[in-house]
Amino acid sequence: MLRVPTDVRRTPRAEQVGATREQILTTAERLFAEQGLYVVSNRQVSAAAGQGNNAAVGYHFGTKIDLVRAIVRRHTGHIETLRLELAEAVDGSSNVRDWIDCLVRPYAMHLKSLGGPTWFARFSAQVMTDPTFGRIMAEEALATESLRRVVVEIDRCLPQVPAEVSAERSDMVRHLIVHVLAERERAIAEREGTPRATWDTAATGLVDAITGLWTAPTSLGS
Repeated sequence: MLRVPTDVRRTPRAEQVGATREQILTTAERLFAEQGLYVVSNRQVSAAAGQGNNAAVGYHFGTKIDLVRAIVRRHTGHIETLRLELAEAVDGSSNVRDWIDCLVRPYAMHLKSLGGPTWFARFSAQVMTDPTFGRIMAEEALATESLRRVVVEIDRCLPQVPAEVSAERSDMVRHLIVHVLAERERAIAEREGTPRATWDTAATGLVDAITGLWTAPTSLGS
């Protein structure tokens, strides 16, 4: 009797599971981006992803928090690769703009690489505005070697300001990056005009604005 290798027998099943997971992730990302995290249930994601079993999301990912984390991780690998390449190119620089570029541009480059339509920027905006889910994105981002390095380099190059001012500006920068990219993504999806013609020039505009924000004089205590 011919014995089929175990790994060969499992390949079609593994491929089917992988395809199902990808379909669920794509569908959930779109629905969360367009409607919000709390409006959309796991059951709705399963149905929209074409799964006959309404519990498919729970089976493959667990809770909604697990699903959100999986969507974030789906993108962070490529963003990490891009940021590492940019950081290597400016290694040793004392120009804070170089490091802010490493912070911002990988997101825009990643969105460009996805083609269209995309939902990740709007999904990120929905996540970041929620205290519970926002922590997930922050944890996943700060778990990457490249972002930790870039943050250290930015701090090294910035002029000294009071700690509360630094924290305030960091929050501003985070929201500026997320919401500017999300608004551009929305405008493209709805075929509206955008201030910048390309993702590359949009990133340049963001880098200019954030450099100005982070290096602005402070009037605290005056």
